[in-house]
Amino acid sequence: MTTIRTPRRSLLTLRTREALNGYGFVLLWLVGFALFTFLPLVETFRYSLHQVTVGAEGISLEFVRWANYTRALFTDPNFVELIIGYTIETLVSVPIVLIFAMIIALFLNLDFKLKGLFRTIFFLPVVITSGPVIKELVAQGAASAPGIADVPAVVEFLAQLPRAVRNPVEYLLTSFILILWFSGVQILIYLAGLQRIDKSLYEAAAIDGASSWEMFWKITLPSLSTVTIVNAVYTIITLSHFSENKVVRYVYDRTYDVHGGIGYASAMAFLYFGVMLVLLALVFGLLTRRATRR
Repeated sequence: MTTIRTPRRSLLTLRTREALNGYGFVLLWLVGFALFTFLPLVETFRYSLHQVTVGAEGISLEFVRWANYTRALFTDPNFVELIIGYTIETLVSVPIVLIFAMIIALFLNLDFKLKGLFRTIFFLPVVITSGPVIKELVAQGAASAPGIADVPAVVEFLAQLPRAVRNPVEYLLTSFILILWFSGVQILIYLAGLQRIDKSLYEAAAIDGASSWEMFWKITLPSLSTVTIVNAVYTIITLSHFSENKVVRYVYDRTYDVHGGIGYASAMAFLYFGVMLVLLALVFGLLTRRATRR
């Protein structure tokens, strides 16, 4: 008599195995994040609470509580001015980058010859603007249009602005080429979002008599709301850690400066990080609320 063997029930369900596979893929990243990002952040925060002295015998720490933070906020006028300028520049630069990236993505989404070449041209700055390359381009004046700031009408306009506002506005007028260089990744993300929109929506709208302008505001723009949030967050982070960022350079220069130190530079870095998080939360909240209203 033959017996029918029933297959043993797997000890792990399919959902559990998929979860374990997913954790296995991200495990290497988690280990790298813990070793090379989280632990250095904790150590940097510890330095920010101390007066750090580097000597021949090693590093000595003197606990000063929040003295480095109060010094950066209430004693160092340069740092506060740079933070205000960074905030204004970021809030103005992000809409410029998003609008420019969306316009170019709409153009590249059309059906025409040499479309791939134009995509390469608009993404090329992302490849070349890294490290020493962008530093040399900025030094040679290829990333700015300084002649705009010398126009008499512009000079008179800038002279009437407060100092904290004048520098960011002048930066935007003279460095708009550099700002547009940060649009390569955003263009590709917008282009991917445009290609995911169902074409039947446009066909139905056209049958109902909607114009191209109405279809843009009623179909295209709402469909790109999530993509816009992603691009805004990406743009803020990119502008914030840019090597030519004035705040980053100021913190770096004060790391081993006589009037600074590792502890003071660490405190400024965490304050800068906090301002960046506030900007991210502000932009994310505004865009999310607008998307939900639609």
